[in-house]
Amino acid sequence: MSLVAWMIVACEIAFWCVILLGLVVRYVFKKDKLGYFLLCLVPVIDLALLIFAGYDLLSGAVSTKAHGIAAVYIGVSLAFGKSMIQWADERFQYYIMKQGPAPVKRYGLDYAKHYLKGWLKHVLAYLIGAGLLAALIYFIQDPARTESLSAILKLWSVVLGIDLIITVTYFLFPKTEKAKS
Repeated sequence: MSLVAWMIVACEIAFWCVILLGLVVRYVFKKDKLGYFLLCLVPVIDLALLIFAGYDLLSGAVSTKAHGIAAVYIGVSLAFGKSMIQWADERFQYYIMKQGPAPVKRYGLDYAKHYLKGWLKHVLAYLIGAGLLAALIYFIQDPARTESLSAILKLWSVVLGIDLIITVTYFLFPKTEKAKS
């Protein structure tokens, strides 16, 4: 596994550790400002990954799937980061601290609208990640060195299209609540 791939793994672990630490400090130790500060460090992790992967490529490395996935990771983290933190926050309060309302279970049109919002965030993540990939491809100016970046971009375009199809199906065939036994 390449150094960039290990950096992605380290950033993903750091992402969830910082979130968990922020939530523990915020709710267990009742230090709201410190907890908020820790949660605000999440984008710094993305910035570190961006700098590392960009420097590696601009220093002459041939792009790998890991470099492409780094751009995807950054796009997803920036687009979904706030909602992922909110998701973790709600569940931490409810399941760990035994406070607050139960996480909402969505069905029907409500679920479809919620999924559509998620798809729009996916579009934002795509625009960010694709922009990073396109910028790297442009600055490197060597198709042989950026072939894997182009492949990731094409694959992600297909995934975004599939996600749109799934989104539309939730409007056509709304998700129903499972029968209680």
